[in-house]
Amino acid sequence: MAKDNKQAALGFIFITLLIDITGFGIIIPVVPKLIMQLGNCNISQASRYGGFLLFAYAFMQFLFAPVVGNLSDKYGRRPVLLFSLLGFAFDYLLTGFAPSLAWLFLGRVVAGITGASFTTASAYIADVSTPEKKAQNFGMVGVAFGIGFIIGPAVGGLLGKFGLRVPFFAAAGLAAINWLYGYFVLPESLSKENRRPFDWKKANPVGTLLMFKKFPVILGLVASIALLYVASHAVQSSWSYYTIEKFGWDSTMIGISLAIVGVAVAIVQGGLIRIIIPKLGQEKSVYIGLALYTLGFLLFGLATQTWMMFTFTFVYCLGGIAGPAIQGLISNYVPRNEQGELQGGLTSLMSLSSIIGPLLMTNVFSYFTSKKSPVYLPGASMYLAAILTLLSTFLAYRTLHLNKPQAAKVSE
Repeated sequence: MAKDNKQAALGFIFITLLIDITGFGIIIPVVPKLIMQLGNCNISQASRYGGFLLFAYAFMQFLFAPVVGNLSDKYGRRPVLLFSLLGFAFDYLLTGFAPSLAWLFLGRVVAGITGASFTTASAYIADVSTPEKKAQNFGMVGVAFGIGFIIGPAVGGLLGKFGLRVPFFAAAGLAAINWLYGYFVLPESLSKENRRPFDWKKANPVGTLLMFKKFPVILGLVASIALLYVASHAVQSSWSYYTIEKFGWDSTMIGISLAIVGVAVAIVQGGLIRIIIPKLGQEKSVYIGLALYTLGFLLFGLATQTWMMFTFTFVYCLGGIAGPAIQGLISNYVPRNEQGELQGGLTSLMSLSSIIGPLLMTNVFSYFTSKKSPVYLPGASMYLAAILTLLSTFLAYRTLHLNKPQAAKVSE
């Protein structure tokens, strides 16, 4: 592929990822009210349905991401990527016209199956990048995610004023435009001689998790980051329901708040971690980051006014230094020639937490805001997240103080 074509292809992939995340973010602020409307239920009950919707999406994506990746190795990146985009457009339309909750679930299943576009997009980037440019080009994925999650919720919150289903039609339009653009512009990146037969063994989503057994010294840190991933869903999965119940927020306020969270995360992940982690060191960064996460969850749960949620957001987001620091420490225990396998395992772990986290946090919120609960406690999921983060801190501390000699030996 010529240099100019490669640049155009990378530009398209960036736009594809940006539109995907923007489309996903657009619908977040209105989902709780749409569930309440279709299910004829209150916010407590709606949160349970919302948790199962997120579970359906995450579970299907966990199962099909390796399948989609293998299909792209056999048939090429272009047809698989275009199929994913078309699937997204269909999902948003299906959800926009959904007459019942069952249709919402069907839409999420379709989105989970076809929505593994990140897998194919990453493979496409690898195809068209020179070795020295790969890391830089892979950075586009994080940039697209950050920008999309700032734009999406803000736009979705504003569009929600015109009707609960309007954001879904807007997201469908974006996906359709993206598909048309790709159909006429996107070249194939994988030549026929570099393709391989489809292999079900390589499409096994559980297989990548088994690599952790090879390095028992990192299991404590892996468990630590897994607990952190699950805890984060107190915010990622319950935020809309919690703020509606406790503060009476509408879709606009939810969208603005999530956009601010996106900006804060981008500042920390995109800039501050490059300054803070080298200055503090990885181990101190883990403890300080996890302490800030714990404090952030507690403050969210205790907040009594809207302004507090916006203020406490920055405390919570500063905790974002913990994740990269833990990942860096885990990598110190693994030989250089197995780092790729390690990152695959961590990605699978994150996918698995996206299956468990939403169910756990939304059901906890639902129970403690229902009539069955002995005490009314809308911040229960935030308090649970704080407990999980404290446990994560204990596991990290225990592992690091038991296994320092092994880490030094591997990193030599």
